[in-house]
Amino acid sequence: MPQRIARALGLTPTTFYVIGFSVLMVMASALGLLLNRIFHRWAVKLRNSWGEIVLAILESLSIPLCMLAAVYTALEALTLPRQYERIGSKVIFGLVIVVIFYFFTKVIVLFLSRWSQREPSLQRVTQPAVFVVRVLFALLAIIIILENLGIHLTAVWTTLGVGSVAVALALQDTLGNFFAGLYILVDRPVNPGDYVRLDGGQEGYVIRVGWRSTVLQTLGNNLVVIPNSTLAKAVITNFSMPEERMSLDIRVSVPFHTDVRRVEKILVEVARQAAVDGLDGLLSAFPPDASLIPGFGASSLDFTLGVKVRRFVDQFAVQSELRKRILERFQKEGIPLALPTQVVLADAPSPAWGGADRPGPQRAAADNSPTTEVKARGQE
Repeated sequence: MPQRIARALGLTPTTFYVIGFSVLMVMASALGLLLNRIFHRWAVKLRNSWGEIVLAILESLSIPLCMLAAVYTALEALTLPRQYERIGSKVIFGLVIVVIFYFFTKVIVLFLSRWSQREPSLQRVTQPAVFVVRVLFALLAIIIILENLGIHLTAVWTTLGVGSVAVALALQDTLGNFFAGLYILVDRPVNPGDYVRLDGGQEGYVIRVGWRSTVLQTLGNNLVVIPNSTLAKAVITNFSMPEERMSLDIRVSVPFHTDVRRVEKILVEVARQAAVDGLDGLLSAFPPDASLIPGFGASSLDFTLGVKVRRFVDQFAVQSELRKRILERFQKEGIPLALPTQVVLADAPSPAWGGADRPGPQRAAADNSPTTEVKARGQE
């Protein structure tokens, strides 16, 4: 039948086959574009649902599937020489492989895109992951197609294996930092803007979390660059999570003879008044508390005043101002601060000394200075 049509049109069979195949491909392309537009409109209507994902996959596969159908129709409808049939069968196999791998790639890419939309902070992970997925599936598809065409890649695989081992050894530290950075970006123990402290003593605001390193900005406006492999192994204290608000404890020591309840009342009143005065960084929504903790010291009663501050860096100004107010209030109330006292016991001198220079009990004391008691231990 095709040969009769070719003779009627005055065309050679080869020319007729080329024209017929071209017409089928043009029709398949037009149909694929039409289906692509239809699926796109439906996907817009079903935004933020699983239907959107299904229609997005069909939208991207409409043209390849129509092209595949056109090639198959051409092989079935046209009586081709065996040489052309072999080429056509290989083309169909290649298109099937491309469609299959494209389908899986599209599913993974759409999943990662939806994930990044719900978690914008993960875009640093999803964007490189999309690139890696596309490259990986494209390489696998090319390898399968080349094997089907009779091109053996044994020597290529051997070369790539040896080369990959050499590259892995040469880039061991770089790859370690890369995968540690990937772990940090996914697990998110720290985020840009958090104030953190490492077990090694480094602390500051997180400025950037990159693939190789993480950058901290200290309160002194210096930058500390930490390799991601080191950060992944470190014990991290994040002062910004789960929230920036934090507790602040201020230690106050008074002599043993001081009225305990009176001191607690004064400390609470000072903190409340500071909140009423609008001390920057001090949270007035949380009432302060004072307690006899840790309690009995070596030469004093130790109290703890607990307040809430807005964020980590506010504690320094709040501590300074509250200590000033506490000192002024204690001076007004006549409550002294505890001074360290030390008692030293010394043995009395031998009678051979004649007793003239035999020291008796002595006390060295001075106002506003540490007190030392010296007691002589006599011999009977």
